[in-house]
Amino acid sequence: MQVIRPNAAGIDIGDTMHAVAVPPGRDEKPVRSFGAFTCDLIAIVQWLKQCLIDTVAMESTGVYWKPLYALLIAEGFEVYLVNAKQTKNVSGRKTDMSDAAWIQMLHCCGLLKSSFLPDDLTETIRTLVRQRKALLHDSTRCIQRIQKNFELMNLKIHTVISDITGKTGKAIIEAIIAGERKPENFLPLLDERILATEEEILKSMEGNWRSECVFLVKQCYAQYQELLAHIRECDKEIENILQQMAATRNEGIIEPVPAKENKSEELQKTKKKKRKNKNTPRFDVRTYLQQINGVDVLEIFGMSEISALEILSETGTDLSKWPTGNHFVSWMNFCPNNKITGGKLISSMIMKKTPNNAAQAFRAAANGLSRSDNWLGDYFRRMKAKGGHKYAVLATARKLALIYYRMVRYKEAFIEVDMETYKEKQRQAKIGYLEKRLAQLRRETPQIEAA
Repeated sequence: MQVIRPNAAGIDIGDTMHAVAVPPGRDEKPVRSFGAFTCDLIAIVQWLKQCLIDTVAMESTGVYWKPLYALLIAEGFEVYLVNAKQTKNVSGRKTDMSDAAWIQMLHCCGLLKSSFLPDDLTETIRTLVRQRKALLHDSTRCIQRIQKNFELMNLKIHTVISDITGKTGKAIIEAIIAGERKPENFLPLLDERILATEEEILKSMEGNWRSECVFLVKQCYAQYQELLAHIRECDKEIENILQQMAATRNEGIIEPVPAKENKSEELQKTKKKKRKNKNTPRFDVRTYLQQINGVDVLEIFGMSEISALEILSETGTDLSKWPTGNHFVSWMNFCPNNKITGGKLISSMIMKKTPNNAAQAFRAAANGLSRSDNWLGDYFRRMKAKGGHKYAVLATARKLALIYYRMVRYKEAFIEVDMETYKEKQRQAKIGYLEKRLAQLRRETPQIEAA
């Protein structure tokens, strides 16, 4: 194979040891093993410089690659972070040293492709947004444990009111923890928005009041309150990073979002604001996203503030790293994995792998369109009739990803298609297909009769 990168090295990453390979002839031992301490990473960099290396390829093994990657980038090396599937060796003996030599040879021949890596600010906000998501997940588990203990005590209050983390639910839980046991004493705690009758509330608060269950409710509720405090702290850090990203886009100055020129003031006033749920950050996420992206991605049907924030934290603002929209949806596994052999398509199933956070955000946005009265909602329902709910979510998520890609990369505003116009276009397309099929059947009929 032709050598494209003569000054390439390969590194097999591990928790306690890194195996490094350089081209033969650069050192007496072209493959060496180093430790994973900071002094060992500095030794790796010095050895690579002595061997006149300018580009390095390494596997993305867990998070063990990050310290060495950051050090190599700071020293001016071109670093390729590659998927382990691309570096799979031939069958036979497998060692860390042989893996490093194999990675080095593949990199020399230009057979490796670097994975997508965000810039520093995007990496920071990605870490914070993922932490916030984990905290929300943990808080949900606390609520589930509280409901479980209510069931063990045969308290049905969580089935009578819609949300036990609301104003009424929290007041009832705090009263139980304080020692209240009489059902009628919980009635003054009800909010006026509760639809359940007093009789239903009284019946739901009759239970066996097991002491160990009340103790667990107390601990879970305290843990839930602590997690909410951590989420609020995380929101402050996320807002600080968003301010830095907005300032970077505007030469260090954060300006208010200007009004849209192509829409009248009356339309601006009558435009519906998307509702915020209790898990949405309390700061103005939409304004920050518009300042950073240059367009309002929340105009996309189904897109929430949390979904848009997660997508920004995973993909960044420079979508030119994906040459086309098809590359973008392929990175999120929204396209079929076509396998062709002998000129025949033997499989077109999508790859079986866990979707990344950006793909999950697009899927969540697509799932929210199932009953929407817009053209994307109509598209979702047509896809559902064609292949089921899962198929519709995937197809609609792909369409949302393509819209997002065009908006962010080319700064195009979201085009809202009229519902009747969209349905008429689909009817005409269906008529055209049926006419084409009818003409094909008419051409085949004489041949069948002749036979």
